[in-house]
This record gives sequence, C-alpha cells and structure tokens, in this order.
Amino acid sequence: MNILYICFMISQKAFVFLKNAFKSQFSFIFLSAFISTTVYCSNTEIDTLPRVFLIGEHDTEYEKLVTDCNKPLFSVCNESMDQAYKAWLTVLKDIEDYAIADTFDIKGVKVWINVFWEQDGSIKHITYFPKPNSKNIDYDDFSKMLVSFADQYKFLKTYSGCFSHYGSASFPTHADFYLQKE
Repeated sequence: MNILYICFMISQKAFVFLKNAFKSQFSFIFLSAFISTTVYCSNTEIDTLPRVFLIGEHDTEYEKLVTDCNKPLFSVCNESMDQAYKAWLTVLKDIEDYAIADTFDIKGVKVWINVFWEQDGSIKHITYFPKPNSKNIDYDDFSKMLVSFADQYKFLKTYSGCFSHYGSASFPTHADFYLQKE
C-alpha cells in the first residue's frame, strides 16, 4: 500500500475517534485548532541565534547555519572573482560608512567576519572574531552597531536560497580607491 494512503486512513480514523470522544462542538473545534497548531509549529524552525555574535559562541547553531547557508558569495556572483571581490568590498565599505554615520570609531578594527544573507539580500546573521592586531574597542558596542547595520541593510545581490561569505575586514577599507576605478 502507498504510504500516503496509510497516513490518510490513520488520520481519518483518528479524526472520527476524536469527534465521537468530544460531543461538544466547542471542545472538538478547540482540540482541532490545538492539534493543527502543534503540528505546524513542530515543522517550523525557530532561529534562536542572535543577529550578531562572536565566532566561538553558539557553536551548534553556528554549524547548522554554515551547513544551511552553504552557497558562497562567489557562486552568487556568477563565479566571477572580480564581481565577488567588488561585492564584498562594497559590503565592508557600507559597514564602514554606517559606523561613521553612527559615530562609531571603526578605524583600526580588524576582524575575521562571516556574513549570512537571506535569499532577498537582507542580512540573516553576522559573526566575527577580533584579530590579535586589532584596535582594542568595546566589542559589545561593535556588535550593537552591526545589529543596527544589519537591520537596515539590503545587499545588492539576491539568490534562490541563503548564502554567505567568510572573509577578513580591516578598517578603514580604502574601498573608494578600488571602487572608483570601476
């Protein structure tokens, strides 16, 4: 027998049993709504990761995120190294411009950074870790600035699923020199 047919028969028999068990129409409707909600919620994943966090925190969730968003920026940029580099440099320049507008002194900050985007180009998560030669700053404030940046940022590329890029960032980026050549 087909597995779908078996599931249908079981659910149909369970439905009849529940209907007979609860003579009150209100009880039946309430129970049906409760079961439907429970089934729907058990199939829905809830993203428990903070928007921005340090590499090394939330290891299990981070590993799942890396697995789920395994398309690299390079693939999203039609496997063009020039396009991917320009796109990445633009993101770093946008972070730098946002920090300046937010009066956050980002000069001298050096980090390893991993950005995860939703398919529409919005930022899903940013994770980073300070390099040993980075300027000493309050990284809680840096994280808050990145959360604020991520809340309003929309990447110039979209894709059929989530995607990511792991790279290095040093501020100031001096991106104007490269981007003006284009």
